Amino acid sequence: MSYLIQIVASFLAAVVVLTLHEFAHAFVAWKCGDPTAKYSGRMSVNPVRHFDPLGRVLLALAGCGWAKPVPVNPDNFKNYRSGCFWTSAAGVIVNYISAFFFFPLYLLAIRFLSGNTYGDLLVVNFCYYLFACSLSFCIFNLLPFYPLDGFRIVDALNKKRGKVYLFLRNYGYYILLGLIALNILAQYVSVLEVINILGYVMRFAVRILGWPIEKFWLLFF
Repeated sequence: MSYLIQIVASFLAAVVVLTLHEFAHAFVAWKCGDPTAKYSGRMSVNPVRHFDPLGRVLLALAGCGWAKPVPVNPDNFKNYRSGCFWTSAAGVIVNYISAFFFFPLYLLAIRFLSGNTYGDLLVVNFCYYLFACSLSFCIFNLLPFYPLDGFRIVDALNKKRGKVYLFLRNYGYYILLGLIALNILAQYVSVLEVINILGYVMRFAVRILGWPIEKFWLLFF
């Protein structure tokens, strides 16, 4: 039963995390001069508007996934390169800020809830996964593979279109799917953990980025 509670809590947390991420993209694009996402109904905190079934399940189960991409027309930006950069970076910035504020919720939950009921377990796990999923999604989206935000940030900052750029642009999506598949399989086939590149990167990065948040809030709890 506890495993089922963890799955439900992680799925609900993924809904919140992905919604905030996509809303941030839409809002910043609008502030930079492009109303496409707003007129498409995507500048919203309604999770249904951002729902992508496969991406959300993968985020809940594997710690890496996606939502339905926010439509953006960069030709509308007041400043093309600045608009592209901040719109691309908005999601990961909001996810990290969210992680900062979700962690104390988790600390409060484990302090004031006994954990003796299924409801308590659900709330504690939900608060933890809000923090963990926010960090995971932030890190995952910084990977430089198309169509992730990391690739779009590099694209906004780099005018060159060399072989590496074209390779990541043309094959990044397939590399990404392969890395995600390997990460999921490694959870069930232990021998694959040795070559689970995405798992190594995610665990290392989450520990590094999560450390200052945890240390800060533990000063008050």
